[in-house]
Amino acid sequence: MAGPGGARTPQRLLLLLLGLVHVASSIFVVKNGTESTCIMADFSAAFSVNYSTTSGFVSTTFKLPQSAVVLNSSSCGKENASNPILVIGFEEGHTLTLNFSRTTKNYQVQLLSFTYNLSDGNLFPNASASSKEVSVESKTDILAEIDKKYRCINGNQITMNNVTVTFSNVTIQAYISNNNFSKEETQCSQDTPSPAPGPTTHPTPAPVPTPTRPPTPETPSVSNYNVSGTNGTCLLASMGLQLNISYEKKDNTTVRRIFNINPNKTTVNGSCSPQAAVLELITENSTLVFRFGMNATTSKFFLQEILLKTTLPDAKEPIFEASNNSLKELQATVGNSYKCNAEENVKVTESFSVNIFRVRVQAFKVEGDKFGSVEECLLDENNMLIPIAVGGALAGLVLIVLIAYLIGRKRSHAGYQTI
Repeated sequence: MAGPGGARTPQRLLLLLLGLVHVASSIFVVKNGTESTCIMADFSAAFSVNYSTTSGFVSTTFKLPQSAVVLNSSSCGKENASNPILVIGFEEGHTLTLNFSRTTKNYQVQLLSFTYNLSDGNLFPNASASSKEVSVESKTDILAEIDKKYRCINGNQITMNNVTVTFSNVTIQAYISNNNFSKEETQCSQDTPSPAPGPTTHPTPAPVPTPTRPPTPETPSVSNYNVSGTNGTCLLASMGLQLNISYEKKDNTTVRRIFNINPNKTTVNGSCSPQAAVLELITENSTLVFRFGMNATTSKFFLQEILLKTTLPDAKEPIFEASNNSLKELQATVGNSYKCNAEENVKVTESFSVNIFRVRVQAFKVEGDKFGSVEECLLDENNMLIPIAVGGALAGLVLIVLIAYLIGRKRSHAGYQTI
């Protein structure tokens, strides 16, 4: 959002001279032919975009820059013919568009769309998509009463395919009647405080409840994942996944959240190369990447890196990122498969770990799209030793009782003489 009197680049000056853009001062403004204001908007926006590169899928994050401007394609609309539209342009051909509609009582951002240019090497380095311009769109819950401004301080996250836009500190109003924001406002649900408890009617103070621990989430569903390249399948995996994240909320309290990966709402991507087998899982608001490497000396494959990018609307920093590329987990001989029925916890950083359930995985050398011979994890081997030890102890006890019984019986016969 351009500030008043701010410096303009030569490119922006050229656009201004051609009449292609309108410069917003501290807010975005759309006016009609009589210079009457119909849309005003003031907000911050953060973008998270997953895109394809020569080395696989990656995720990039950026914010709406101060240099963003209102494009000339914005319009106040025409009664019974078209609706107001706010089109914001920034950098090298990226546009964020808000399409408004109204009823007799309310107006809303009926459709949010974002068009981004993958040729912009600053925001999308090494992009390899065949179509350089990508457009995504989604409905929104941005809704307010007529003649009131929409106000939302907390983050409002909108996901559109491989793009997530997080709005914050939002003030928007369309169908304006007095050329400025209304003094009255409609508050978003994210800012609505929880209702205060009513006064107690008991004559004695109520006992202080014992703090309860957060409920343990259900065990995640196990799903099959595979990654193939030009030379066939390079990764087979079957596992249930759970994300364990600690972060600081807006009220400066630290919380720990556990999220299950739902296979039914997950898009699977990946890539194969002689040095790495990469599995990428994209959910509604997260990108989780597993990178497997290989030790040529020992002929072992192993989980080398885990990377997570997700959005946490109630966090002080809504975009959470964590990675570790020096792991040595899930190891097995190339050509064999690693298997572990026990739950494994892989620590990525101090604030993020992954719980893996009933995992079986094989990387690099996969024949016939089937798992090879099994190499059990140490946890499963230890679990197998327990029943073996208990069984051995019980067998020994039975043997001791039997020997004692036979000895006692022999002594009993030796104590009598035949008459």
